[in-house]
Amino acid sequence: MNHDFSAIVSECKSCTKCPLHETRNNVVFGVGNPDAEILFVGEAPGENEDLQGEPFVGRGGKLLDLYLNGIGLDRKENIYIANILKCRPPHNRDPKPEEAEQCLPYLREQVRIMQPKILVCVGRIAAQIIISKDFKVTKEHGIFYERKGMLLMGTFHPAALLRDPSKKGDCFEDFLKLQDKIRELGIKI
Repeated sequence: MNHDFSAIVSECKSCTKCPLHETRNNVVFGVGNPDAEILFVGEAPGENEDLQGEPFVGRGGKLLDLYLNGIGLDRKENIYIANILKCRPPHNRDPKPEEAEQCLPYLREQVRIMQPKILVCVGRIAAQIIISKDFKVTKEHGIFYERKGMLLMGTFHPAALLRDPSKKGDCFEDFLKLQDKIRELGIKI
């Protein structure tokens, strides 16, 4: 692992910038290949993630893994998965703006070190923080936006798909668009 990446992981694991550190079991920095050119970013760890120290585990994580595997991606091999918040908000509530503001420097540093070609925002909140505060996941999912040489795309959060299975097809279409973009850019997976 890159020295800069190890340093930011270590710094993050001892973070006390916001009150969320008081109730966390684990800092959930991320999982995967730090040299990957594809980065997935969710909003915050949930209860299972906080207990296991890994993003997107549990039922939602299994669904995400199905979509990833369906297009040849694997969380341990050729992508990296992170969250905007590295600590779980109580009762899985939405991140508060001040919490996101405190944690965003860690994500920005992850992006700076990794230099991914594609960043996929998993869920409305991640897309509103990263792509546009007005992002509407039901209308803009699967659309690529270019920013500073990186492509950004928003898609549905797996937890939302579990609540409303009618969106599963739309989400898989987003993953097929991602697969096409990976091929178009010649990203080795």
